[in-house]
Amino acid sequence: MKRPRLVASDLDGTLLDGSGTITERTARIWRRLWSDGIETVIVTARPPRWVDHLAGITGDHGVVICANGAFVYDAAHQQILETHGLDPDLTSRLIADLREIEGTSFSVELADGFHREPGYPAGTPEGVPEIGSETVGPLEVVTDPVGKLLAQSSVLAPHEFRARVRAVIGDRALLSTSCAGGLAEIGPPQMTKARALASWCGNLGIEAADVWAFGDMPNDIPMLSWAGTGWAVASADPSVLAIADRTCGPHTEDGVALALAAMLDGEETRTAASAAS
Repeated sequence: MKRPRLVASDLDGTLLDGSGTITERTARIWRRLWSDGIETVIVTARPPRWVDHLAGITGDHGVVICANGAFVYDAAHQQILETHGLDPDLTSRLIADLREIEGTSFSVELADGFHREPGYPAGTPEGVPEIGSETVGPLEVVTDPVGKLLAQSSVLAPHEFRARVRAVIGDRALLSTSCAGGLAEIGPPQMTKARALASWCGNLGIEAADVWAFGDMPNDIPMLSWAGTGWAVASADPSVLAIADRTCGPHTEDGVALALAAMLDGEETRTAASAAS
């Protein structure tokens, strides 16, 4: 198989292990890509405040594409380089319409941190340190572009809730799914991981055919479909496995790292991965 010029990867459920951290083996192989002249970039649904501690795997550029492309973030210097957010007025209208869904509470990811309503659940995922700015209060005070509008229902089942959200927002915004459970992640229309990665690669003069991309959840599908070779980890959502060009081992067994090591060592990729059916 032809070597890529750039490797892009999701974080949770893909490059990170089951505890939400990067293993020593994965970090070592990821850095080998750089010494072999292969570019890397992280493309994640995480907000900027959840990637500062991973700056060591961003490479010389220090950049992470965050919030499904809404933020381009320099983790090495903790600086937002680009923001592609929902207009604050549109966000307010979406919130007003979505409040008709029973049990719904909201939070927003902004360039300068996280803002949540008092009723929105607090806390961070496993493996993520308690970092970054967080404020609590009415969302009416938000006046900046919104990278992600997050909504949860304390009443409805996840599938029903997301279906209701999709019906309400229509084509005004994009609903994505990056994790299990009932979280509705609402971003700017047309802003996907694929669009953000295509822009990043375009600036480097790298075509889609020369890109490998790894992912595990439905929000990764556009990116995996755009890349020349889209890889799903074995533990991925069935919808991702269905569209992937290749599969590798699960994230709990350093699947991405093993597939990359096989490529770097010049072995047949089937020793670490199999073609997707």
